[in-house]
Amino acid sequence: MAFYPEPVARLIDAFQRLPGIGPKTAQRLTFFLLKRPAEEVRELSSALAAVKERIIYCTICFNVTDQDPCRICADPTRDAGVLCVVEEPNDLLAMERTGEFKGRYHVLLGALSPLDGIGPDDLKVRELLLRLEDGPAREVILATNPNVEGEATALYLAKLLRPLGVRVTRIARGLPVGGDLEYADQVTLTKALEGRREIG
Repeated sequence: MAFYPEPVARLIDAFQRLPGIGPKTAQRLTFFLLKRPAEEVRELSSALAAVKERIIYCTICFNVTDQDPCRICADPTRDAGVLCVVEEPNDLLAMERTGEFKGRYHVLLGALSPLDGIGPDDLKVRELLLRLEDGPAREVILATNPNVEGEATALYLAKLLRPLGVRVTRIARGLPVGGDLEYADQVTLTKALEGRREIG
C-alpha cells in the first residue's frame, strides 16, 4: 500500500484486522469515511473509544455491560431458577430478542475448540459451577451453537452439571447445523427454546 498516504494505509490495515473484512472492503470503508464530514468521523472514533473505556463484563453472567451487575442480573423479575448458557454476548442478545426467555443467563465467552487451543479453563465454566453451587437453579438450558464446537461444549457441560441435581436441557434443533444463534430469526429461536429437551 505504498501508493496510499500513510494515514490511509494505516486505516485500511486496521479495517482488515476486523473479522470478515478483506482488502477491498477495507479500502471501501476507508474511502467512505474520507468522504464523510469530519464531525461524523469524530463521532465514530468517540464511539469506538467509549466501547473500550466503558464496557465491562458482568461479574455474574459475563455479558457485556456498562454497569455491574448487568441489567438482566439486576432485574428481580427474572426467574433465577432457569439459567440459559450461551457462548457469546451476541447469542444472549439473540435470545433476548425473542421476548420468550424470562430467566437468567451465563455467557461462556467461547466454546470448546481443541484445534484452536480452547479448553474448559479458557471459558467461564468454573464460574458457572460456582454460580450453580450458590444459586437456586432448577434448570440449565444449554444454548450453545449447533456446530461441532457448540455440541462438544454442550456435552461437556451436561456431564459436569448432571451430578449437581439440576435439570439440564438443550435447545431444540430449530437452528441449522453450522449456524450461529446471532443470525437466527426470532421465530426459529423461539421454537428452539420451546422445544428444548433433556440432554444426555
